[in-house]
Amino acid sequence: MPRYAIIDIETTGLSPAAEKITEIAIFIHDGQQLVDEFVSLINPEKKIPYRIIQMTGINNQMVEQAPKFYEVAKKIVEITKDCIIVGHNVRFDYGFIRNEFKSLGYDFHSPTLDTIKLSRKLIPGRPSYGLGKLCKDLGIENTARHRAAGDAMATLKLFELLRSIEEDLDSVNVRGVQSDVSKSLLKDLPKTTGVYYFYNKNQDLIYVGKSVNIHDRVLSHLNNNLHKKAVEMKEAIADVGVELTGSELVALLLESSEIKKHQPFYNRAQRRTFFNYGLYDFKDEKGYINLKVMRLIDNRSPVYTYSSAQEGRTHVERLSETYQLCQKLCGLYDTQGACFHYQIHQCEGACIGKEDSEAYNSRVIDALDNYHFEQQNFFLLDVGRNERERSVVKVEHGRYIGYGFADIELNNGNLQNFHDCIQPMKDNKEVRQIIKSFMKKNQTETVFY
Repeated sequence: MPRYAIIDIETTGLSPAAEKITEIAIFIHDGQQLVDEFVSLINPEKKIPYRIIQMTGINNQMVEQAPKFYEVAKKIVEITKDCIIVGHNVRFDYGFIRNEFKSLGYDFHSPTLDTIKLSRKLIPGRPSYGLGKLCKDLGIENTARHRAAGDAMATLKLFELLRSIEEDLDSVNVRGVQSDVSKSLLKDLPKTTGVYYFYNKNQDLIYVGKSVNIHDRVLSHLNNNLHKKAVEMKEAIADVGVELTGSELVALLLESSEIKKHQPFYNRAQRRTFFNYGLYDFKDEKGYINLKVMRLIDNRSPVYTYSSAQEGRTHVERLSETYQLCQKLCGLYDTQGACFHYQIHQCEGACIGKEDSEAYNSRVIDALDNYHFEQQNFFLLDVGRNERERSVVKVEHGRYIGYGFADIELNNGNLQNFHDCIQPMKDNKEVRQIIKSFMKKNQTETVFY
């Protein structure tokens, strides 16, 4: 069985001849599952243009101490040996990598597979085949767009979905689906946005998901033979429930709430598959707030989630440099004494108790405020379940209060209707992150009160 190297890179520009790589992510897939990975920033040995910094978030300070390409070249050759290189517009990534090796006098050569071409073949008629829009249409999450690890993981999920469709092409019309879900039930599923629920024969809830096209997303589950867990879940499905939201934001919030409330078995398994790491904050015995990237902890919400430990470390390094946080207290420097930044006067000495904990903690709070809202009280308005209503998400005192649906004709500028329609929901760091990320990536109508 062939092995696949799903690759994504970030660069200083578009020309392989003139520009350089700033970040690389490689996920090795054995045809069944993810088996190895390599993620690293790369020192391009040239300045990163401002427009690229704005798009990727990778700045010159971040790559200053990163390895140069020749220092990771051997690792790239070893990890991709006998692999098919997979990428979304793979010619771009492959061309840059080949050119980097060419400058070292090495001829890097591997067969390639382009997920854009494969997508056009297997799922024709989509409005866009760009990675961001296609993944959004297919319900594939990407929490780190325009970063190598985030885009590579999204490409991996797309690749797995395309392989399952390709292998089961004869059963796309529902023949061969190995579950008790009736054809009529599947065919009646809406091609609109909402949350879907899988139940087994005992009517136990086993999985919750969201999609902008419920019918197609459920169908992809029922045609997925790629993983043992996927096949196991597919065979366990006996019924499907649907909750329409119209709004993708409401679907994301409802999905998060339902998973936390019911903890379906296959959601727990899936979470460990793709987003294994989280950023957690806690106080030590001296009262200092510590940050640590670690594997996700059940029943505890992280400040942020990552697809790999390296992705998390890179993010914390950026916070440490921006807010002058202690490397030791951020889990970046393992020492019994002072951290390296203290030695070069970039840390105020929290690592050795020199800086007051209250002063240090205030900077940590400022860093984590990146995940809070600029405004404290507002409604987010989005499309509703039909043309006569709008979805409403309420934030009050910087906390998520809940969501609801308001009749457009009844509102007429009366904010009380927005308050009255809200269904109370639990606030946590994850839902605030969902809202803030959605506001950043989408044009939203915000009403302040």
